[in-house]
Amino acid sequence: MNDTQGKFITIEGSEGVGKSTNISFIKDYLEEKNIELLITREPGGTPLAEEIRELLLQKRSENIDETAELLMMFAARAQHLNTVILPAIDAGKWVLCDRFTDSTYAYQGGGRGLSWQLIERLEETVQQELQPDLTLYLDIDVKLGLARASKRAELDRFESEEIDFFERVRTAYLTRVKTDTKRYQVIDAGQDLQLVQADITHVLESFF
Repeated sequence: MNDTQGKFITIEGSEGVGKSTNISFIKDYLEEKNIELLITREPGGTPLAEEIRELLLQKRSENIDETAELLMMFAARAQHLNTVILPAIDAGKWVLCDRFTDSTYAYQGGGRGLSWQLIERLEETVQQELQPDLTLYLDIDVKLGLARASKRAELDRFESEEIDFFERVRTAYLTRVKTDTKRYQVIDAGQDLQLVQADITHVLESFF
């Protein structure tokens, strides 16, 4: 990216890590620095991508084929990238995104057991060389995260998976983190919220 372009920050983590709360915290931090900010999410972020999100999250009697699920994720991502994320970055805005391709490696790769090589090929096709400038991975013990998530309203199709699924998701995330220790910053989301946000502040200050 050149100096006139914005930055791309993604927030990752499995169930119960407090993504929504901490995205709000990051939003306030960045806006205090007078940064023009776009907040978005995946899957979703455009009308079409939000419709795909509903298809993916809704519980149904028909089993969704794992490869079909993966392709829907990247279909939504292609629409989101080309109509929302890239235009915003090119216009000098910062983009803060709730989940991105790391979630695909974690959920469809780790959780579903799909080939990472297949995901890589789709990633290259859809994103080309684009990667986030910073990824905050909120990490938590799976049992603790699921206990927190269970206090919400009705669980969606992904949230209703068995604990082994989420253990694989976490393992995949931690594997991804080791591939780029500069881009990925791990936050212990099992701490008290005040400590979590102190750690996030430290990461953001270092990023600046």
